[in-house]
Amino acid sequence: MKYVLVTGGVVSGLGKGVTASSIGVVLKACGLRVTSIKIDPYLNTDAGTMSPFEHGEVFVLDDGGEVDLDLGNYERFLDVRLTKNNNITTGKIYQSVLEKERKGDYLGKTVQVVPHITDAIKNWIESVAVIPVDGKEGPADVCVIELGGTVGDIESMPFIEALRQLSFSVGPDNFCLIHVSLIPVLGVVGEQKTKPTQHSVRELRALGLTPHLLACRSAQPLLENTKEKLSQFCHVPIGNILNIHDVPNIWHVPLLLRNQNAHHSILKQLNLLSIAAPPNLQAWTKRAETYDNLKNSVRIAMVGKYVGLADSYLSVVKALLHACIACSLKPSIDWIAASDLEDESAKLTPKDHAAAWETLRNAECVLVPGGFGDRGVGGMILAAKYARENNIPYLGICLGMQISVIEFARSVLGLKRANSNEFDSETPNPVVIFMPEGSRTHMGSTMRLGSRRTLFQTPDCVTSKLYRNAEYVDERHRHRYEVNPEVIGVLEEAGLKFVGKDETGKRMEILELPSHPFYVGVQFHPEFKSRPGRPSALFLGLILAATKQLEAYLNTHQNGC
Repeated sequence: MKYVLVTGGVVSGLGKGVTASSIGVVLKACGLRVTSIKIDPYLNTDAGTMSPFEHGEVFVLDDGGEVDLDLGNYERFLDVRLTKNNNITTGKIYQSVLEKERKGDYLGKTVQVVPHITDAIKNWIESVAVIPVDGKEGPADVCVIELGGTVGDIESMPFIEALRQLSFSVGPDNFCLIHVSLIPVLGVVGEQKTKPTQHSVRELRALGLTPHLLACRSAQPLLENTKEKLSQFCHVPIGNILNIHDVPNIWHVPLLLRNQNAHHSILKQLNLLSIAAPPNLQAWTKRAETYDNLKNSVRIAMVGKYVGLADSYLSVVKALLHACIACSLKPSIDWIAASDLEDESAKLTPKDHAAAWETLRNAECVLVPGGFGDRGVGGMILAAKYARENNIPYLGICLGMQISVIEFARSVLGLKRANSNEFDSETPNPVVIFMPEGSRTHMGSTMRLGSRRTLFQTPDCVTSKLYRNAEYVDERHRHRYEVNPEVIGVLEEAGLKFVGKDETGKRMEILELPSHPFYVGVQFHPEFKSRPGRPSALFLGLILAATKQLEAYLNTHQNGC
């Protein structure tokens, strides 16, 4: 196994995830099979209980793993299916070591960070690296490892030491280290400053790891004298200093790397030049240029709880992007804080309230994504009602589906106190209830998680046609509550149709309103399986409906997207 390690220095949030994904894309374009591992040095076992405001979205894998959003980037860029073990955390490592200690596996020895924790890290990396993730038999050729955080963080020290030992044990021909760093420009001087990167590399070398390549993040392309200075003081050949400057969209990053012969430097370090082909990135080039040249856009109202941080809904944003590009459009996402739509907001923050409603009324479609807790629920219900009554295309995901059921029960059935048990445990009309297989006491890993099968109840529905007239679809879930089976009959009599159910027939997965141009709610998260060039069927349907193309598309594309 060949390993490419991507570390970061100076500051966090430089784009190590996109850099690691792009390196994988370029190596895959050379004909190599690539897998990925993300190391998160935090003590949490997984990302499942983290606030989206603090850490961005929680990405869900087929096996139910709740992981860092960077694994979403890996899956989208490399078109692979990762497992929960492809995300290593300090919590997972310590948990596994302590379980062994309790079993007596260490035979009475003193359990220490070195060698026990570091050995556990190395063993985990080596065992996960050989698991195929691209649907083919046998292990991949290269494993790209991203180490989260920045060099020098206390919590990442055991991982740095383990990776130093790994580089020594596998040998120089099987290990390539790429250090991502920042080259700032001070406004007063206007000069590209290399000192932060010099210090970052010095710190890395003091810990026993020497970078083979530098990936330098900057607003503008690096000057030649900047590269020369970096080469001299960081002991990296000038040809191995890559510049990842700001680009119009992230699909340009693999092209940037290719244009600087990053693949040649990496392949040379890994002794793979003899078996690798020149990188074929025609599809990526076309995709990046197509997006840059798009002129028309579609206005999408995103009504959510965590709109203060775009990364909270990263996969939803990417799925909208994939669908829009398939329709030759640019997505224009208008973020609406759900609480700003509520009547209470009209009294407390009238300007925000008026602006939110104006934004909603100007949108060509409405999307209510997933979330937890009761904050903003009233605003989401108002958004769903507005979309339903005004024939505005609507897509509700997870909580967004439950919102549409609550709104329909209140407005159409006249059940004014209809609600979810999550928001009102005493409601006399619980149209959304706690699902039996969850836990009421523990938060982590207790939801209905991962890939589950949904069976279409009729082929004569919009979602079935969008999914290529499939009889079933496998999508990823992450929820605790779902539509109460006891109210399905009365809801369907009033016109709301549940066209997708699980294999038992008791869990509602997809709802539609046949009298509406496009009013769809899904209990699963279709955004997690959307890919560039292969958009999610439901997101594509939303954009087609918003641009009045859905009916024509369904008539001429009966084989789906």
